[in-house]
Amino acid sequence: MFTRHSRPRTLALCALPVLALFGVAAFAPLPFTLAQPGTTANVLGDDHGTPVISIKGTPTRPTEGQLRMTTIVATGPTADVGIGDVIDSWFRTDRAVMPRDSVYPSGGSEKEIEKHNLDDMAQSQDSAVDAALTYLGKKPGSVDVTLHLADVGGPSAGLFFALGIVDKLDGDGSGGDLTGGRTIAGTGTIEADGDVGAVGGVSLKTQAARRDGATVFLVPKAECKEAKSELPKGLRLIPVTTLKGAVDSLRALDHGGKIPAC
Repeated sequence: MFTRHSRPRTLALCALPVLALFGVAAFAPLPFTLAQPGTTANVLGDDHGTPVISIKGTPTRPTEGQLRMTTIVATGPTADVGIGDVIDSWFRTDRAVMPRDSVYPSGGSEKEIEKHNLDDMAQSQDSAVDAALTYLGKKPGSVDVTLHLADVGGPSAGLFFALGIVDKLDGDGSGGDLTGGRTIAGTGTIEADGDVGAVGGVSLKTQAARRDGATVFLVPKAECKEAKSELPKGLRLIPVTTLKGAVDSLRALDHGGKIPAC
């Protein structure tokens, strides 16, 4: 048996389940992480009084300018993120809503995730040393390189660790600084063969870079579109796919060579 309802009442009845879902969603935690621009660190400088890059076994050169690796700050893996937080962040350029599993590996405790990120950083540092020494024609193991950067996890500083080693050992290859005295920022993973990989959170990292004085930002080529989406005024993007390409582009800034663009 069917009961006939007026159209307004029918619509109201249909809306009840939808409203109920929104009511539940308003209070239920969602599988998202909220992120914002984080700190940056000059890999050519010191971290808490300790050089970020220490090299023994071969002469090094004094450097000017800065090579600033960039970070994002994200809510923790167990933090509750509600629909109100998501909506608020959605309309802000200094916040981003990211799937939680794109920031944190799933299925682990906070301690396990922290260990995973620190392991990624350690592997990234090893790859950066191998990539830089191979690029310079030095056999890995013939030079003692120590990298130190506290309170930072993950692999996204790899490219800048490698560039810092190259600058301290060889500069621009002709007696000058690889930075040209500029503040260069950026991000990217590094493989031992010099390949540069994508990272995530790039649009937030460009904001952190410009805030801390950078005028040039090296970005993995695959993330050009994201980097351009909220690009701060006064910050030049240079896409990179390899360590060699990154070094060539930085040299070209001072020597008039061709510089790729996003």
